[in-house]
Amino acid sequence: MKLPVHLLWLIPALPLLAAALGALVPRRARGVASSAALVTIIASFLLSCMALSSALGSTGVHQVSNFEWFQLGGGSVRLGWLLDPLTALMCVMVTFVSTLIFVFSLGYMKEDENFKQFFCFLSLFAAAMLGIIISNSLLLVFISWELVGLASYLLIGFWFTRPSAAAAAKKAFITTRIGDLGFFVGMLWLNNASGSLLFFDGGRGVLESAALGTLSSQVTFGGLAVSTAIGLLIFCGAIGKSGQFPLHVWLPDAMEGPTPVSALIHAATMVAAGVFLIARVYPLMSADQALAHVPLHALTAVAFIGAITALLGACIAVAQNDIKRVLAFSTVSQLGYMMIALGVGSWVAAIFHLLTHAFFKALLFLGAGSVIHAAHHEQDMRKLGGLGPKMRVTFLTFAIGMMALAGVPFLFSGFWSKEAILHAAYEWDVSSIPLVIALAAVVLTAFYMTRLVAEVFLGKARSKEADHAHENSAVMTVPLVLLAACSVILGFLGTPVWPWLQSTLTGLPMEKHSLLEGASLIVLSVLLVCSGLGAGWALYARRLRQSAAAEDPLESTWPRAFAFAGARFKFDELYAATVGRLNLSFAALSDWMDSNVWGGLINLLARFGETAGHFNKETDDEVLNTGFNAASEEIRSVGKLYSRAQTGETHGYLRIVALGFVVLAILAMMGGAR
Repeated sequence: MKLPVHLLWLIPALPLLAAALGALVPRRARGVASSAALVTIIASFLLSCMALSSALGSTGVHQVSNFEWFQLGGGSVRLGWLLDPLTALMCVMVTFVSTLIFVFSLGYMKEDENFKQFFCFLSLFAAAMLGIIISNSLLLVFISWELVGLASYLLIGFWFTRPSAAAAAKKAFITTRIGDLGFFVGMLWLNNASGSLLFFDGGRGVLESAALGTLSSQVTFGGLAVSTAIGLLIFCGAIGKSGQFPLHVWLPDAMEGPTPVSALIHAATMVAAGVFLIARVYPLMSADQALAHVPLHALTAVAFIGAITALLGACIAVAQNDIKRVLAFSTVSQLGYMMIALGVGSWVAAIFHLLTHAFFKALLFLGAGSVIHAAHHEQDMRKLGGLGPKMRVTFLTFAIGMMALAGVPFLFSGFWSKEAILHAAYEWDVSSIPLVIALAAVVLTAFYMTRLVAEVFLGKARSKEADHAHENSAVMTVPLVLLAACSVILGFLGTPVWPWLQSTLTGLPMEKHSLLEGASLIVLSVLLVCSGLGAGWALYARRLRQSAAAEDPLESTWPRAFAFAGARFKFDELYAATVGRLNLSFAALSDWMDSNVWGGLINLLARFGETAGHFNKETDDEVLNTGFNAASEEIRSVGKLYSRAQTGETHGYLRIVALGFVVLAILAMMGGAR
């Protein structure tokens, strides 16, 4: 069966309905909320599969369904749905991974008193991400984008009684808003410059040739093309949501939420939104590529920001001791890889890595959640150890995810998607820096993941929590097995021998290549992976930690560098000393201005008002009222005199009339006598 494009809205609507139901039912209705969430996300997955069938049947065609939202002045605001292979594949990925995370959460969160709210927030999160994916309007993308921000705030701070969780939620919300401000300004500018925010609209959309030609031909400040400036502003939103330098600081703190939240944020939803956004507006981002006079191309900025982020995240991950924080900085690094791919001109490689990363990173986070759940919520790797024999399913599936992330050849999906990025960077003629940085990150990734596995699963238990750990129930291990299988299978959809994914995304005929093409780069990459694995094995697996207090091998060799990396290169302290202090200074200045300037001015105006009121009162009482009262008294006296004549007796009135007649007659006679 196929899903028509005009029914595409059902995919996010079903989880949104589950979120609404979860918000309305009482807290004790745990089964209702979780069942609604699970049933609707499964239904959305089935609809996504139908949408994929529709998209594959019309490869290379953008199916759209636009409609008028409301009238605004002389025009109207229009929204729409977009169905193409990119939309369909992303919907399938998000709904499938979310389904497995929802199932895992049934076991992980079963003892939590806010179980019902948790599934409500999960459904809202999934609905918002799906809304981003199916949108044919940048405005609708932005609306869903902000809903993702809201849902992330609710989930990261889910255990809000913990001060660290509440602080992490605020940090994520505020940091991503900084990037969203740039996104919002870019959206307004794009609407003003093109008159539309629809991506595709019968030749009038902002991603179609007419609008792109106009935007790239106009020049703004610094000699930038308008398309470049707008693209960089939109990229600000992606920097925030996808945790890119310098707004990467919120992403590791998001680990304060429950582990299924970490898996959902880092694998299938929030952080993928930024990469997807740049891939969606890629025609706009690349519109300035043919302009030699432009001082900066939008994609060049994307490539270098991605390279910095990839190396930064990998370096910091080496020195982390919290199992979830290692994976968090790994996500930062891998998102940098995706941005490198986008920047060097291969959005297809970026999406390929996004899809493979979604599965193996969800596997790693859920595997970490399985460990944490079994070890009574112990997350410090130094206090774990020896879990391999006790948790065989978790260990084996986690090892598969680790090898996929490290890029172990040739069985694992991460190897093929990583190689696609490296080859795209190799062919980029602007600079070799992103390639060099990406290769350095290859070594570091293999190294810190080997360190993680050795510290957690090998050796002996180094705490009573680890000693008492055991494998979890099937509701938590079955999703791990399915994700492990996908972490292997998915890579074969995009190998050079059979590049089905690339052909599907671009709509071009499948061009098969031999593995010997670019063999030198593959060999170099494999050697780097092996060196990272070997170094990690030599330092951590051959010399296993004997106690939680034992010093880390790297720490004993390079104590200052290790501490500096462990402190995340002190970016938080740097921001606190600069941006934070500037904000506090501005707040203090505002408080002083409020108290001494504006407050004084307001008090002065208040005093003036009081004086004027007193003067008005005295003038009113002594002058106006006195004169008015005197005049009124005179009028009243005259009125009293006049009222005496009004007796109501007819004969009296007749006497007055007769008297008047006599007077008039006398006057007339006197006049006649003259």
